[in-house]
Amino acid sequence: MGNEIVLTGITTTGTPHLGNYVGAIRPAIAASQRDDTESFFFLADYHALIKCHDPERVQQSRLEIAATWLASGLDPERVTFYRQSDIPEISELNWLLTCVTAKGLMNRAHAYKASVDENVNNGQDPDFGITMGLFCYPVLMAADILAFNAHKVPVGRDQIQHIEMARDIAGRFNHIFREHFVLPEAVVAEDDSAILKGLDGRKMSKSYNNTIPLFDTEKKLKKGINKIVTNLLEPGEPKDPDNSTVFDIYKAFATPEQTAEMRQKFFDGIAWGEAKRELFELINGQLAEPREKYLELMSNPALIEDILQAGAAKARARAKPSIEALREAVGLVKFA
Repeated sequence: MGNEIVLTGITTTGTPHLGNYVGAIRPAIAASQRDDTESFFFLADYHALIKCHDPERVQQSRLEIAATWLASGLDPERVTFYRQSDIPEISELNWLLTCVTAKGLMNRAHAYKASVDENVNNGQDPDFGITMGLFCYPVLMAADILAFNAHKVPVGRDQIQHIEMARDIAGRFNHIFREHFVLPEAVVAEDDSAILKGLDGRKMSKSYNNTIPLFDTEKKLKKGINKIVTNLLEPGEPKDPDNSTVFDIYKAFATPEQTAEMRQKFFDGIAWGEAKRELFELINGQLAEPREKYLELMSNPALIEDILQAGAAKARARAKPSIEALREAVGLVKFA
């Protein structure tokens, strides 16, 4: 193992869809197989509590998301795969960091500001419905990262600010109590290929209700693909692949050769029904085996629990010495 630590958090709300797979799951698993990195993957279930107060949904989502990552090829022997809530050291670090974090920094967080703006626009009290969980979210995220001194954190563009805040918080702690933390870097996908289009042509997102669930049954996958919105061009009429959701999703799963062939078929006037059939066959061919693994894991939660407990033991063994050093640094030392 090399010494570059890469940490990926997975919020446990909702059911994973094809966009999550292409944009986050598949590239993160590929990166975790490199020999020069040490990868930490965690289920961000404390973060889930900020938005979701439905215990059954939180419980179900944790199970589905753990099963999804394992079925998609995440190797728990090679990486450290754990639940955030199983690592008490993260909660302790969260408090140590809270005590050096300026409130003014938290006031600038995008999610908090957006909630305040929405309240003001609706004629409500600026802080209506805003919890300390939402307000302090960036500190918990900093604790997730700094507990393992991660060098790199792959995130979407909307999370860059949180990594910058983690750097600010770590820098402040280092300034007061000497150097303890590495300053983490955000890693953002540079190209747009990581953003998959949904059924209506917009970005595939739960908030747009335009997703195709990742491990739906074969029948539902086909039905979802058939719902993709297309234009009214007839079979035989040339079609523009670069302006097509069907083609956009196809190329995310295809080899360069398959993509070039499909591009030519679009120019040659492939029928939409035929293009969707080929898209279904391509995706189903790649997901059939992981789907089977996913269903096996979902029917055996005890196996997932064992994997996560083993991961938690590994994670805690790494975090514990750091937290002990930090306790000492702030003066929480034993008297004898």
